[in-house]
Amino acid sequence: MLNNYQKYYVGLKFLSMLKKSLKKILSHLTFYVLIAIITGILVGHFLPHIANTDEMKSIGDTFIAIIKLFIAPIIFFTIVLGISSMGNLKKVGRIGLKSLLYFEVVTTLALAIGIAVALIFKPGNIDKSGLPIQDASKFTKNADEAFNWFVFFKNNLTIQVLLIAIAVGIIVTFLKQRAQIVSKLEFTSKYIFLALKYVMYLAPIGAFGAMAYTIGKFGLHTLVPLAKLMGCVYITMFLFIIFILGGIMKYYKLNIFKFIKYIKDELLIVLGTSSSEPAMPMLMQKLEKLGCSKPIVGLVVPTGYSFNLDGTSIYLSMAAIFLAQLYNVHLSLSELAILLGVLMLTSKGAAGVTGSGFIVLASTLAALHTIPLEGMAFLLGVDKFMSEARALTNIIGNGVASIAIANNEGEFNVEHYKKETAS
Repeated sequence: MLNNYQKYYVGLKFLSMLKKSLKKILSHLTFYVLIAIITGILVGHFLPHIANTDEMKSIGDTFIAIIKLFIAPIIFFTIVLGISSMGNLKKVGRIGLKSLLYFEVVTTLALAIGIAVALIFKPGNIDKSGLPIQDASKFTKNADEAFNWFVFFKNNLTIQVLLIAIAVGIIVTFLKQRAQIVSKLEFTSKYIFLALKYVMYLAPIGAFGAMAYTIGKFGLHTLVPLAKLMGCVYITMFLFIIFILGGIMKYYKLNIFKFIKYIKDELLIVLGTSSSEPAMPMLMQKLEKLGCSKPIVGLVVPTGYSFNLDGTSIYLSMAAIFLAQLYNVHLSLSELAILLGVLMLTSKGAAGVTGSGFIVLASTLAALHTIPLEGMAFLLGVDKFMSEARALTNIIGNGVASIAIANNEGEFNVEHYKKETAS
């Protein structure tokens, strides 16, 4: 039995530990973003007249717009500094080719898994008479237009900045004043990331606005009729992350769960905003701290945001099969192969922007000419809720891609990884 003095001592020790734990929790952005998301859900559900307003929508949209201002300069400075400091253009080309090959293999695997799961569990075998229908005409009116690479590059600022940065990096490599230029670029880059750090304190406000508006507009009740589809999508993406991406990490003797914990702040921001774009700058910075070299992060992550969309690939393939089942459209093996081939192309057009996956789905169905386009009206109510799963899988997939290619190139610092993931 403890005497009074010992009880007093144990009590003080417990309070001290509790104080330290609370201080640690309250000092992390994760806590505030999580609280904001929960509050947003509650406000959207119980006060939809307040949540479903243009003012609430603008809160989330404004935060995303501010973060987007940092994406172009961060990509530019990271790539230029990476290439100019590397000084080996053959290496740059090799990393680029490895990245594209990796992206194609993994996203094709994601597409195939999505098709397979949808065929096995048949989420579309339900009564569509009770499904909520919304107007999908704004997504389908231009669906008959074929996928155009020129339009894709023209509308993709990330790819444009990436190409310009690669060209500038190559030029700087051959200049006599390279050292002075690199020094100035590093100085500017440092303050851009510092400014981003302070802007990220607005993340809880942005997450609250985006989540409240989503719940207020669509309502939790819209999830019930399509719960089977949503369940299949979320479970498939979860298993893809654990077994496919986790398997890639395990091959390099790394742990997917430690990595997910390491980027938890970015994942919560993605969850709140339904887009992986706001988390891109911080993901790049964290991957460098984790042990990936700057040139690899600079090349892989921005390219991956257009060509390595694992979550979007899974969703597109499952949604297409879902609609075929909903309308009792039997797809032969050859038609499934065509679907896979079309998705391999069109999925590259969903560049991580909120709602882009829905537009890509429309163009995919139009190219097939077998699945009714009007079926997309059934998906519109729950598409926003599934975009979180897409975006989360996309950002984790791009992080794993950077780690895998860095390891393959022998440019991954294991000691940094151990240090960053120790807590």
